[in-house]
Amino acid sequence: MQLPNLKLCFYGDDFTGSTDSMEALTNSGLRTVLFLQVPSPDLLNNKFSDVQCFGVAGVSRQMDTTEMENDLRPILEKLMTFDTQIVHYKTCSTFDSSPKVGSIGKVIDMGKEIFPYQKFIPLLVGVPLLKRYTVFGNLFVGVDDTTYRLDRHPTMSRHPVTPMNESDLRLHLAQQTTSFIELLDINDMTGDMDTVNKNYQKRIEMKPDVLLYDTLEDAHLLKAGELIWNESLETQQFVVGSSGVEYALGKYWNSIGIAKQLTKKQLNCKKTNQLLVASGSCSPVTHKQIEWALNNGFEGIKIPSQDLVHPEKKDAVKRRVHKEASDILKTGKSLIIYTALGPDDPSITQTKELMLSLNLNTHSSGKIIGQQLGEIIKDILLERDLQRIVIAGGDTSGFLTQELEVYGLEMTKPIDPGGPLCRIYSENERFDGLEIALKGGQVGEEDYLGKCLTI
Repeated sequence: MQLPNLKLCFYGDDFTGSTDSMEALTNSGLRTVLFLQVPSPDLLNNKFSDVQCFGVAGVSRQMDTTEMENDLRPILEKLMTFDTQIVHYKTCSTFDSSPKVGSIGKVIDMGKEIFPYQKFIPLLVGVPLLKRYTVFGNLFVGVDDTTYRLDRHPTMSRHPVTPMNESDLRLHLAQQTTSFIELLDINDMTGDMDTVNKNYQKRIEMKPDVLLYDTLEDAHLLKAGELIWNESLETQQFVVGSSGVEYALGKYWNSIGIAKQLTKKQLNCKKTNQLLVASGSCSPVTHKQIEWALNNGFEGIKIPSQDLVHPEKKDAVKRRVHKEASDILKTGKSLIIYTALGPDDPSITQTKELMLSLNLNTHSSGKIIGQQLGEIIKDILLERDLQRIVIAGGDTSGFLTQELEVYGLEMTKPIDPGGPLCRIYSENERFDGLEIALKGGQVGEEDYLGKCLTI
């Protein structure tokens, strides 16, 4: 199908990561809308005719390989038909994946079948703005003033579903796919573009299935963007990686005048004096943000996550939380409803033990908790005239927005990189036009929630 304005479409493996890519494109001057399902051409033509990029926010980070085959493959096949020059499978910038859950290797294997005409699949993971760096194939992640190798990261090395015990992305992917992965390393990416192109040609002469780009600084992103875009001029490119893909292409498009800056009229938000926050995140970053907010005027309600997954307790817990939340919000204060404070919160282990005792799959904890939180937030919003909410946790965000009947999001204001404020497009009139910030576990400064309230 021909939609001439479109340059790129992407599928995000979780919700908050998808808003990260939308933010990168919007900040590069390209109007971008994020949908919950693949949009129809009629919707794009009739309501979003000037959109240059769009994304689909998914939950494939929670899928096993059978679910990917059944649910993700048809989505990628649909995205291919839009004839954008770039189709991007957006991974988390911490590359969360395993052979059984959220397998990026499985996506690569499907990509080779769905997009058989390209020479190889570009893989770009580093995002310097987000303190994500790929050097000699190894992924490093910055937290505050410390940069960790991925397998020593305080959260990712202990992730409850996809613990990362290997920082070399080639070795990590070798557990998920037999594809041959070549590296355009930091030395190859150094020098003028003629030099980089020569190094690039040497690497692709090896006939790789996948080419991984090292990225330590923005200059490397710009060069990667040029290389990927030039390949797309020959044939549609299926690209795998983080929002570094959007940052790379955005930088290159701006350098050659393809993108133009959005006007201030297109980027606006309303002032508010009250905020509702829902968190299903167990990251130390979110932990610090919740503590900062509680020490700076926010009220909090902690829900034992094990009660939300217990079939006999969940309804009573939701009623209690709803009553407490209503009483707090009536006072005009901002409120955080959360299930954990950091990766060592005892409720995490208690929830796993309970699910095992009930013969429930522990991998589905994010889905169950997200759905229950979604019902709580939906009921509160139907009762209270709130205009702005924040959701912390990628899995929580995906399932919670379904409760709000959201079909699209568009960025209105940057806050901290990776966690912008967005406008909701919803089938439900009450939720249509609400402002929402979707924050991944590793996103945002300590005072992020304060900024969300006052911006």
